[in-house]
Amino acid sequence: MLSPAWAQGDYPNRPIKVVVPAAAGGVTDTPARIVAERMREPLKQPLVIENQGGAGGLIGGEAVKRAAPDGYTLLYVNAATHGLIPALKKSVPYDAQTDFKPIVMTVRAPMAIVVHRDSPFKMLKDLVESLETQDKPLNYGSPGPGNTSHLVGLMLADASKGKMQAVHYRGEAPMIQDLLARNIDFITSNMIRSHVEGGQLRVLATTGDKRWFAFPEAPTLKESGFNAEYYAWSGFVAPAATPDAIIKHVNAAANQALAREDVRKTLMENGFEIIGGRPEVFAKAIKKYIDSVRAIGRANQIQID
Repeated sequence: MLSPAWAQGDYPNRPIKVVVPAAAGGVTDTPARIVAERMREPLKQPLVIENQGGAGGLIGGEAVKRAAPDGYTLLYVNAATHGLIPALKKSVPYDAQTDFKPIVMTVRAPMAIVVHRDSPFKMLKDLVESLETQDKPLNYGSPGPGNTSHLVGLMLADASKGKMQAVHYRGEAPMIQDLLARNIDFITSNMIRSHVEGGQLRVLATTGDKRWFAFPEAPTLKESGFNAEYYAWSGFVAPAATPDAIIKHVNAAANQALAREDVRKTLMENGFEIIGGRPEVFAKAIKKYIDSVRAIGRANQIQID
C-alpha cells in the first residue's frame, strides 16, 4: 500500500536521510556523498548523509531496517555490510537480502595492496614469502571486521600459512595514516591514489579481474599467483516494505546522477567504476556476492566472530 505522500504524487516532500554505515571520508562515504549531492536535482529535495559507523556497519544497517518504509530513510550499503559480514559472521542483526529492497549499485572499484615506500617488499610474492621465515606476524590494516580489506588479508594469510594479524580501525583514514607512519605493514584499499602518486606508498598488486586503470602498471592478484578477485562496491537500499514506486523513483534519480559527466569524472578520479542500472540487477549482484563469499569461507574455514 502506498503512503499518503506518494499517493498524492509529491514524494519526496522533505529531505531524505541517507545512513552511511561507515566513517566519513572512506571508500563508502565518498561515493555516497558525490552521488547523493547530484540526486538533489531530480528529486527536488536534499539527501542528508548521516554516518553511523561501528560494528562493521551493523549498527547503521539495523537502524535502517527498523526505520519507517516511507522513502525518507535510505541505507548506503557496501560489500561488507551486504556481502562479507552476512556471509561470514555468526550473528547479524538483519538479513541483507530480505530486510531491504535494493535500489541501485552506484559504483565498484578494485583495491590495491600497498606498503610504505620504505618497505622491503617490492612484489606481493616478497611479502608472502617473508611469512615463511620471520618470527613475528605481519600486521595489516582493515577499516573494520568483515571489510573487503580484511578478507584479502585472511586470504593471503591462508595462502601463505604464515602469521598475520589484522588491525581494525574505524574507517579508512586512520588506517592509511598508520601505514604512512609505518605502524602496520600493509593495507588493502582504494583510497590511496594520492599517496601512491605522491611517492609515499607503493602498490604490490590490485584485486580486480583486470588491471586497474588507476594503477595500470601493477599486476592483479591472478597475475601474482592468487586465483581470486575482490571489489569494493556500494549502493542504495531501503527498508523492505518501501513501496516499489518509491524504489523506482529513487533509482531513476540515482541513474540520472550517475550519467552526469561531472559525477562520472569525480568518481573515476577517485578510482571508481560507474555501475548504475535497475534494482533487480543490484539484488542479483548482492545474492551472487554473498553466495560466493560464503563458499570461500566454507572452503577456507574462515569465519568472523
